[in-house]
Amino acid sequence: MAANTTFGYTILSRSYIEQTLPRADPLSGQFDVWTENATTWASAPKVKITEDFNDFINGSYYGNRSIAFSIPNSSQIFMELMNIGPVNCSGSDGYKNLSLRIKIVDPKIIPSNASIYLFSGQNSNYLYYNLTDTFSSNTTDVWNNLTIPLAAESWVNNNADWGNITGMRLKFDWPENYNITMLVDGLFFRGVFQSPIKIDATGYLLSFSLSGILQFVIQWFFISGIIFMVAKAFGAKTLWKPILISVGFALIILFVQTLANTIVILSTLPNLYYSLEYLGGTSTEMAIATAKMNDQTWLFSTINGYIQIAVFVWITALCATATRLLTELSWAKTTLASAVALFIAYMISLLLGI
Repeated sequence: MAANTTFGYTILSRSYIEQTLPRADPLSGQFDVWTENATTWASAPKVKITEDFNDFINGSYYGNRSIAFSIPNSSQIFMELMNIGPVNCSGSDGYKNLSLRIKIVDPKIIPSNASIYLFSGQNSNYLYYNLTDTFSSNTTDVWNNLTIPLAAESWVNNNADWGNITGMRLKFDWPENYNITMLVDGLFFRGVFQSPIKIDATGYLLSFSLSGILQFVIQWFFISGIIFMVAKAFGAKTLWKPILISVGFALIILFVQTLANTIVILSTLPNLYYSLEYLGGTSTEMAIATAKMNDQTWLFSTINGYIQIAVFVWITALCATATRLLTELSWAKTTLASAVALFIAYMISLLLGI
């Protein structure tokens, strides 16, 4: 328990998870809630606001819909999301970026002007950012992935407080009247990374401790049981208890393995930042983020793999020696029994996620 708790603390202290607002947790069915519910948005009376279940961002953090805004014969459209705060976007603990996806379905030309406003308390206190350049590719009917830096000089501040953001408006203008349809999805304040130790130290460390106990108990009983059955199949006369005790002592190597892995973490593993893209982005985003993470952890993973092989061989040798002394079977039979038992116990641990 002590070794696994130390190992857990070491690896968690090198890990930082991106916090988002709204908080997305696919396991509990919570996604980008601001773009899952059309009733949270407001606009001009003629603007129709609906939920689109056919065209949305496909990622585990993004749910199964986007918000559609449409208005006929107009040169502009705006959409407001109010009463979202207060959101802190200042200081070391404040959110650093605002990310969202926008798709212009109609018209087939980009807007002449695109703007985003963040309100602080009331509409007269606002921050303004020009989004026009983000649509300069003359491409419509595609999802535009926008990441906007917050509390930056590129914003125009009209008596607003970055530490107290309470609403947001998106506004788009065209030079002529068109039938306008736009989609919005994946709206998050983000850019804050926290260590799991800060989020829930007790819960995370307890899971590592319990995982160590379960790993030992499962491998102990399965290895002992398989060796016992194989020995009986080969005609050996032995009792269950001596084999159980011998295998239990042999598994002290798991303690050595945990200590070795802890040392490898301290010497090879950099700080790891688990971004929204890594945790729940689209398949392409997750693949890119995963490849980057693998590059950062390849040395640790390689050394860890060699340690795992060494431990497997070491425990197999100890179990084979103990079985031979207890049963007087040949080295070939006891080594085979120990290797098979260890492999099966290891696969069961993997299946159980331990």
